Amino acid sequence: MSLRTLPLLFLNLGGEMLYILDHRLRAQNIPGDKARKVLNDIISTMFNRKFIEELFKPQELYSKKALRTVYDRLAHASIMRLNQASMDKLYDLMTMAFKYQVLLCPRPKDVLLVTFNHLDAIKGFIQDSPTILHQVDETFRQLTETYGSLSAGEFQLIRQMLLIFFQDLHIRVSIFLKDKVQNSNGRFVLPVSGPVPWGTEVPGLIRMFNHKGEEVRKAEFKHGGSYVAAPKEGSFELYGDRVLKLGTNMYSVNRPVETHMSGASKNAAARTQEYTAPNPLAKEELNLLARLMGGMEIKKPCGPESGFRLNLFTTDEEEEQAALSRPEELSYEVINIQATQDQQRNKELARIMGEFEITDPPSRSASKGDDLLAMMDEL
Repeated sequence: MSLRTLPLLFLNLGGEMLYILDHRLRAQNIPGDKARKVLNDIISTMFNRKFIEELFKPQELYSKKALRTVYDRLAHASIMRLNQASMDKLYDLMTMAFKYQVLLCPRPKDVLLVTFNHLDAIKGFIQDSPTILHQVDETFRQLTETYGSLSAGEFQLIRQMLLIFFQDLHIRVSIFLKDKVQNSNGRFVLPVSGPVPWGTEVPGLIRMFNHKGEEVRKAEFKHGGSYVAAPKEGSFELYGDRVLKLGTNMYSVNRPVETHMSGASKNAAARTQEYTAPNPLAKEELNLLARLMGGMEIKKPCGPESGFRLNLFTTDEEEEQAALSRPEELSYEVINIQATQDQQRNKELARIMGEFEITDPPSRSASKGDDLLAMMDEL
């Protein structure tokens, strides 16, 4: 088990979230100033210094439900609002994209290059804010400091933790289906071609050595693939050629993206179990989650600027239909935390919960986000 997995999971999923939001903001013709504000506010919250410090502390991974709570909050760090159906779809797209990237990493250490690709792209979203750029660069330096000296074995543990986190998620995504990298059952197709991991040779040759370590014989075999040697290793510096394309923005080409549940009832039951199964460490996880989200400083919308609702579906009708088909068991309920014996913790939780309050903008367009905001206020 690795206690260094959470930062990589959070930053990569956050990068995918920003890709999707940028794509939908452009698709819905949201005015440029509002779109820039949304992305800047989310990035500023995501890379807040206190939040990043809490994130990088050695700790176990959160459950899917707890991590989803963090992204719910992060997505609403600006004037944009999503209802639960759109938030479901957003999270599904985020998780399946990063799962695909982790599966295809040529070597475990390359998950760090995937993270750097996300950070490089995030810096491209930032408009007229050197302060936020500095926040991202500081996170990059912290990544280099934390992961730069890890061994291949430690990266393998991190990759294994990530795959365990994603192992039960088999949601079909239209882009992956069209590119034939995902089967109709939601499982990914691993390629048998392309460059091999840096530092390794193209398969096809067996070498045999004697007891003195001298090579005595060679034998060739057919591997059935079409592999080539890696041209060079990707750069782990602040600026450089990452070589690896995993983690770059797959939505830069404008095409519709849909998610499809493979076997609706079966997947609904699986997700219900995932979100409602009792967690024996729930109290400890809530404490960790409270500390993490306590570092997430949310800037409350101020002034006359009105909010708007973002739809992750093609039409409002599709979004409403998705909301109706959502299992009732997944609806968020109020969680009552009894901590009367620890007054300091009470004050901390009260402060955090106070930050969760977001004043709804006067525009009627934000009404569909009321359910999610109410859920966050009542947590």
